[in-house]
Amino acid sequence: MEARPNNPQRAYWLKTLHQWHWISSALCLLGMLLFSVTGITLNHSSQIEAKPQVSTQELQLPAALQAQLAKPNTTESGNSGRTLSPELQGWMKERLSVDVGGRDIEWSPEEVYIALPRPGGDAWVRIDRSSGAVEYETTNRGWISYLNDLHKGRNTGVAWSWFIDIFAAACLIFSITGLFILKMHASNRPSTWPIVGLGVLIPFLLAILFIH
Repeated sequence: MEARPNNPQRAYWLKTLHQWHWISSALCLLGMLLFSVTGITLNHSSQIEAKPQVSTQELQLPAALQAQLAKPNTTESGNSGRTLSPELQGWMKERLSVDVGGRDIEWSPEEVYIALPRPGGDAWVRIDRSSGAVEYETTNRGWISYLNDLHKGRNTGVAWSWFIDIFAAACLIFSITGLFILKMHASNRPSTWPIVGLGVLIPFLLAILFIH
C-alpha cells in the first residue's frame, strides 16, 4: 500500500526511458549491424584474403596547362602549400573523375604528386612538370576492406566522422537507458544483476589474464 504514491512517478520514468531506448535503438540499428559485422571481419582480417585490383591511366596535359606547371613559382614554400589552378583541377575532374580540391599537393622541381587515399583502396596522381605526362593509379581492395575502413574511420572524410560521433552518442543513450530499465525491473527479475555483473566481469578477466 505504501508503494502506490510512487507508482505514477515510476510509470512516468519507465515510459520515458522506454521511449528514449527505442528511439536510440532505431537510430543505432544500421550502425550496430555495420560495426558488429566489421568487428568480426577486422578480428579475422589475416584470414580473409584480399586481392587488390590496380589500374593505371596515362594521359598528356594540354600545352596551356603544361606551361602553367613548368613555370617556377617564387611564392612556393617547401614541398606543399601550393594549389593547382582551377583550369587544371577542372581538367583532372573531367578526364580522371578526380576532385583534388582541398588535397595535400607535394611539389618538387620535377613533378607534382597528389595522394588520394580512400576507404577500401588508394590512389595517386603524378604529373611531370617538364613533359606534362600524367600518371593516375587506383587500388581497389574490395568491399570487405571498404567496410573495414568505414569501421575505423580511415580516409572517410568529415561527414563520416560526424556520423561516428553521433552514432556513438546514440549508443551511449541506448546503453544507459537500458541499464536504468534493467534497474527498474530488477526487483521482479532476480537474475538481472548477476547477468549484468557477468557481462562486466568476463571482458575484465580476459583483459587481465590473456592480454599482455
